[in-house]
Amino acid sequence: MSRHVVFKRYDQDQLRLLPPSYDDLVLQNHPVRIVSTIVDHLNIDKLTKTYKGGGTSSYHPRMLLKVIIYAYLRNLYSSRKIEQALQENVHFMWLSGGNTPDHNTINDFRGKRLKGHLKKIFNQVVILL
Repeated sequence: MSRHVVFKRYDQDQLRLLPPSYDDLVLQNHPVRIVSTIVDHLNIDKLTKTYKGGGTSSYHPRMLLKVIIYAYLRNLYSSRKIEQALQENVHFMWLSGGNTPDHNTINDFRGKRLKGHLKKIFNQVVILL
């Protein structure tokens, strides 16, 4: 005797009245929230003072710092892979607030802006933990 197979509904074109918020898609106890909270409590005044102003707007250094720290926790070191995660991974999207800096921006921030600041920042992270 064969059984009738029933599948759950599958409709990729299903419209939603309201799109979900990134916040709704990230569990409350997920490590990405811990990274965000810790970086929110860091003193990054010396880092922000390295920005001169004028020209086009810059990505916020706190957001870039969160992205890089979380990427490192996820064993993502390539700026191209981090760029891809910012476009495809809901945790990175939540962390960046939907911002999508490209790999050059990520590399410049990591290699130029963070130079001389990274050790002090990580010391603060350890203290907060």
